[in-house]
Amino acid sequence: MAKSKKTYEAATGGLPAMTAAMMVGNPALAKAWTEVMTESARFVSERLQHDFETQKVMMACKTPAEVMQVQSEFFRKAMQDYSEEAQRMYQIMTGSGEDALKQAKSGTKRGYDDVPV
Repeated sequence: MAKSKKTYEAATGGLPAMTAAMMVGNPALAKAWTEVMTESARFVSERLQHDFETQKVMMACKTPAEVMQVQSEFFRKAMQDYSEEAQRMYQIMTGSGEDALKQAKSGTKRGYDDVPV
């Protein structure tokens, strides 16, 4: 089974099966999927980096007051980051909806008076 999967991915340019299927069915959907996955990976990576840095700073704290200061700053920054990420995801999803709508529109225009009765 592994050989079959490798052969399929080689034939589709290394894309996973789900992504390749979406690209064939709807390129706008595939683009949106790729943007969402890329943005999600970027955000998680960035947040993990902040988490590790905060742990280092907390380990260096000498008093409970310092720990509380670091924690409050960490939570403030996390709330700001998650809020900004939600806005970015909303923009991605809104943009992909507009792209899908543009693709769905027909290239021809008809008026009300040209329909035969």
